[in-house]
Amino acid sequence: MPLSNQGLGVSFEPHDFWQSFAAPASFEADPAEGHLGFYPARLADGRQLPLPLRVLPGDGKAAVASLILNQASFAVEDGLAASLAGMLREKAPEVLIGVPTLGLPLASNVARRLGHTRMVPLGTSRKFWYRDDLSEPMKSITSPTAAKTLYVDPRMLPLLRGKRVAVIDDVISSGQSMGAVLRLLTKAEIEPIAIGCAMLQGAAWQESLAAWRDQIVAPLASPQFFLNELGRWSPVT
Repeated sequence: MPLSNQGLGVSFEPHDFWQSFAAPASFEADPAEGHLGFYPARLADGRQLPLPLRVLPGDGKAAVASLILNQASFAVEDGLAASLAGMLREKAPEVLIGVPTLGLPLASNVARRLGHTRMVPLGTSRKFWYRDDLSEPMKSITSPTAAKTLYVDPRMLPLLRGKRVAVIDDVISSGQSMGAVLRLLTKAEIEPIAIGCAMLQGAAWQESLAAWRDQIVAPLASPQFFLNELGRWSPVT
């Protein structure tokens, strides 16, 4: 079913999202009315990326703008990776850690742009040589009932300890997943100097990751939304 925004004269099929950036000011909805099917997130240079609005579980009155990076075109992934690499370059990370699942391709892309020869992935599939003391349970806003266990490969620790490490994920929303990552890295005696993601979603992460706010960078940000009296979605301010 196509998703449209009022007054813009455009609509998208679900598979059309995340395929290309639009020129600055391509999609401008009336803030007083709100949004219907999508939200145009903005890069620093003004380009827009239309994101579908997803209604959250519950009473149907809350929604978020969705970014599924492994369904994005290579052009969009490259654009987000280039922007994120630019933000991280001044922090001079020596190695990047990729968070599964959707943070892994982004971390690889960003690492190449920073001139790195590799990145270090965390995992959720336990290999027989992994250690329980280097694991941490993890949940996310998109999979609230599907708890996973996050691992760092003990063989990778020499690449990480004592280095300037940046952690890369696709989206930070509630902060639950990134909180699990940071607890795992603490167990492994690793303290990141930066956290990067493609998009900051809503504001809940600001409380759960308050101690890290100054180290978090992202090329996109989107608010959470509430259902207004017109039956459209208005940003939570």
